[in-house]
Amino acid sequence: MQLHISPSLRQVTVVKGKGLREFIKVKVGSRRFSYQMMFYSLLFFTFLLRLVFVLSTVDTIDGASPCSSLACLGKRLKPKLLGRRVETGNVPEAMYQVLEQPLSEEELKGRSDIPQTLEDFMSEVKRSKSDAREFAQKLKEMVTLMEQRTRTAKIQEYLYRHVASSSIPKQLHCLALKLANEHPINAAARLQLPEAELVPTLVENNYFHFVLASDNVLAASVVAKSLVQNSLRPHKIVLHIITDRKTYFPMQAWFSLHPLSPAVIEVKALHHFDWLSKGKVPVLEAMEKDQRVRSQFRGGSSVIVANNNENPVVVAAKLQALSPKYNSMMNHIRIHLPELFPSLNKVVFLDDDVVIQTDLSPLWDIDMDGKVNGAVETCRGEDKFVMSKKFKSYLNFSNPIIATNFDPEECAWAYGMNVFDLAAWRKTNITSTYYHWLDENLKSDLSLWQLGTLPPGLIAFHGHVQTIDPFWHMLGLGYQEITSFSDAESAAVVHFNGRAKPWLDIAFPHLRPLWAKYLDSSDRFIKSCHIRAA
Repeated sequence: MQLHISPSLRQVTVVKGKGLREFIKVKVGSRRFSYQMMFYSLLFFTFLLRLVFVLSTVDTIDGASPCSSLACLGKRLKPKLLGRRVETGNVPEAMYQVLEQPLSEEELKGRSDIPQTLEDFMSEVKRSKSDAREFAQKLKEMVTLMEQRTRTAKIQEYLYRHVASSSIPKQLHCLALKLANEHPINAAARLQLPEAELVPTLVENNYFHFVLASDNVLAASVVAKSLVQNSLRPHKIVLHIITDRKTYFPMQAWFSLHPLSPAVIEVKALHHFDWLSKGKVPVLEAMEKDQRVRSQFRGGSSVIVANNNENPVVVAAKLQALSPKYNSMMNHIRIHLPELFPSLNKVVFLDDDVVIQTDLSPLWDIDMDGKVNGAVETCRGEDKFVMSKKFKSYLNFSNPIIATNFDPEECAWAYGMNVFDLAAWRKTNITSTYYHWLDENLKSDLSLWQLGTLPPGLIAFHGHVQTIDPFWHMLGLGYQEITSFSDAESAAVVHFNGRAKPWLDIAFPHLRPLWAKYLDSSDRFIKSCHIRAA
């Protein structure tokens, strides 16, 4: 017997095998039933049977309790039918148990069977047909080993950067030696700076007075050249360069042989200031105590790196605290600006790792509103990596002395380019507050903060800071390479704060040209010491 169904599904013809034909015509007039509905129903049940098969197979693979296909289907569909979300892809409990068990470094030592790459791991798992526990164990061993190697590599990177940033490059050492040698044999290298007729400008408040404290001749030369070259009124600029005893002759030789007229340049060593040689000087005492405590508390870079339990970021911070600059007189000298320049009312203090890219005279027009320190805040801005610093980023708020006196969410600000109202400063106790907190930190074994002069500065200038536009000071070019060249080029002052100073080989290549453009590659001292602009 053969069955023929018309394309419209409204007529069915049955033909018997013996040749006798019987025509059975079914007219579908009922609204409740049709053969078209029957056809689609068969398709639906066929799909449903396939779904039951797949679900029951997945349950078997997952190692769940055995169940019939219909039971498994019910288990799968019940939450959905009840309006609840269906959970899929759950990790077997056995894997959690294995992953949560501790795995020591000793257990992995000398093991050669741990996969080194994800490809090796997948290949081994497929080959051995591991169950959930074996899979989790192999995964944990591989990830733990990778974590150990990553941590070691990061710490080594921080150590190498610490050594590179703390050491004096041979090119800079060469430059200082050649200039020191030039000083006694060349009269032009030991000129009085400034010339006698320009000395009165050093104390006149109708000039733009900038202060730069540095023992790095090359860095100071770039700051001075970029400042004067980008000024609209260079004849109104007075740059006071403060250096130490060993760098004084090289610094004087450089600026004698490389005048920046019509700007006025003064070079002065710390021992030339009378107040530093009279009685006890707080900054010198603080430096001696700080060095003594650090040597006992830190134990040197080798001890820091050998600590296997510390986070690499903490290791980096401790290494940075060992940098000579953090115990340098050049780093503390800004707190004594009112004593250093008793006749001046306002100055702009510059670090030696900045580059000036525009005229800075408008800084004198900023309304300080009775505040002492005009600075850029570092907790607001598009760059969340650099501009996310608050008091809690620098001070230890787990210490009750800090927690009871300051707000962890208060916005921090930056050193590097600051407008100081010295007249307002002299009416405050900022300097004495600075040294009080230095002593408190030393008494607590450096537990209030661990590095730099910014933390005590945040405390000493607390309530005395006037926020200025971020345009005037872009930070972070020495510790991250996220900043683009075009963004940096649009700032008034760019600051290479961090280890990757622009005169070091570890400087970020795309940012270094901002600094290197102010080097004269044809200069005989630059050429003889192989200092390259690129």
